Amino acid sequence: IFRRLGENNLSPDPKPAIVVVYEASREIRSAIIFGTAVVVLAFMPLFALSGVEGRLFVPLGIAYIVSILASLLVSLSVTPVLSYYLLPQAKATHDHTDGRLLQLLKWGAGFLIRFSMRRAGILLVLTWVLVGVSVWELSKLGADFLPKFDEGSVQINVTLPGGSSLKASNEASSLIDAQLVKMQKSQENPQGPVLHFFRRTGRAERDEHAQPVNVGEYILTMNQDANYDRDEFLETLLTDMKTNVPGVGIEAEQPLSHLISHMLSGVKAQVGIKIYGDDLDKLRELAGDVRDAITDIPGVTPPIIDPQERVDELHVVLKPEELAYFGLSREYVADFVETALKGEAVSQVLEGQRRFDLIVKLDEPYRSDPYNLGALRLELPDGRGQIRLREVADFPGSASGPNLVNRENVRRRQTIRCNVSGRDLASTVEEIEKQVREQVELPTGYFVEFGGQFEAQRSATFLITILAAVSVAGIFIVLMMLYPSARITFQILNAIPTAFIGGVFALVLTDQTLTVASMVGFVSLGGIAVRNGILLVTHYFHLMEEEGEAFSPQMVLRGSLERLAPVLMTALTAGIALIPLVVGGNKPGLEILYPVATVILGGLVTSTFCEFFIHPGLFWKFSGKDAERLGRSESSDEELLRAATQQHT
Repeated sequence: IFRRLGENNLSPDPKPAIVVVYEASREIRSAIIFGTAVVVLAFMPLFALSGVEGRLFVPLGIAYIVSILASLLVSLSVTPVLSYYLLPQAKATHDHTDGRLLQLLKWGAGFLIRFSMRRAGILLVLTWVLVGVSVWELSKLGADFLPKFDEGSVQINVTLPGGSSLKASNEASSLIDAQLVKMQKSQENPQGPVLHFFRRTGRAERDEHAQPVNVGEYILTMNQDANYDRDEFLETLLTDMKTNVPGVGIEAEQPLSHLISHMLSGVKAQVGIKIYGDDLDKLRELAGDVRDAITDIPGVTPPIIDPQERVDELHVVLKPEELAYFGLSREYVADFVETALKGEAVSQVLEGQRRFDLIVKLDEPYRSDPYNLGALRLELPDGRGQIRLREVADFPGSASGPNLVNRENVRRRQTIRCNVSGRDLASTVEEIEKQVREQVELPTGYFVEFGGQFEAQRSATFLITILAAVSVAGIFIVLMMLYPSARITFQILNAIPTAFIGGVFALVLTDQTLTVASMVGFVSLGGIAVRNGILLVTHYFHLMEEEGEAFSPQMVLRGSLERLAPVLMTALTAGIALIPLVVGGNKPGLEILYPVATVILGGLVTSTFCEFFIHPGLFWKFSGKDAERLGRSESSDEELLRAATQQHT
């Protein structure tokens, strides 16, 4: 609108401002509508995400789509009205020359556009060579599920052998406390990395994650003013704990990462190796073999095996013949033994507003003594007297059993878990899988599954890749509706690989891995890049249809230079908003936005540059008869419409 008003002011026969505003709005109407449709299609893969990644990124997709639809409504309604009232008398629309900066940019862009039209084929080949290089670089980056979080705190998980008492847990914790106090900030140690810490041992039976007293956790609040590297601190912490607290499993990670891992697979670590089989002793043996196989892999924290141990048990084995002789049922005897050992509520005790069950059961010394338990007397049916429990049951002296039996999908399971530090998740898991398959021989009926965050990363990556391809197919159909020419449509879609190149090299420069967050950045980047291509090509056709320009290098040069300012302004407004997120780095609270902003900013730079360095040449070199055909057909439609209007008048 601004440019058309300026041209109208130079005309010897100027049109009314409202006509100029209307015609300028109609000129870009289809480009804006189809560009918005393309962006919406590009964001569709986000809505297929489920789980944690869906909860994180679906709101982002909703917010972006709603905002861009609102901007579409404003651009088609409010913007033309404001332009009509504010721009016709503005001094800038009567200034007949471009600003110095824009003149300089057009001068430089002119060289790029002319070179593009002379060497279009070479530039196209070079583009796809760079795409291949980018894919190669992307494969070397490594992959993680989500960026590493830093909430300013660290969680230490402590696991003692199964069946350990609260006293044993407290003794081990006192050793850990002593090590943490040495790292705590104080007057003598102002650069101590730990501000304060607290411990929780076990969890109540009715807690969402009930745990025995042999399992505990520490939450450390870190000193943000201290100069320390997070990964180095965790490595040092684990080494010190392993040396000073032997026999205890120690894990250290971020609290949020711990929760995400638990929600994803039920394993409280980034990597969970699950062994399935029937025999618990064999499962524990195989778990030890797996632990030994992965212990020396670089980047893997000390592996922890689920604390399934054999503990002493009191077995009561009933005698079928004696039960039949005395006329007793198994259920009757089992209820009797349960009452003796576990107890039975016979009444309630009131204390103020609180109520407590009154439980009757054997005293502690008698509950664990088979001889005293066998001396208990059972009432016989029909008042036939009493017998001792040992007369209908045996009490094996050397009985034992597992303290815990984990199952998944009805199969017994043993889990080895570990975290990854100083290395990407995907390559670490690949090496873990290789070592386990090469060094651990599984008997028939036993198998291994790998779970944890990496499993969600693989699933999300595959899903986004497939749906992104479907989204590109949808964009192709939308563009074919706008320009029924495969040549022109593919030229516009070429903006996606040029944006991909910039996004990948932005990740390389900032030393980031490929995460679900960065993939979301690539998804959104594709829609933005294609939208700019639509604006450029639409203007080429406008010059041929409305202003009588022939399909020629001069028309391509003019159309590209006239679209230079709008395209640069679009890229700059987005870039200015993203620069603070990228320059600020991976700060606490910005872990999700940082990779998204990095990819979009890098892609915007390359796609905007290629918009004038590659795409004009592609349009001139490969559009040919299709461009002339579309220009003539749409121009003839306009002439028929004008003729019909004049005849009606």
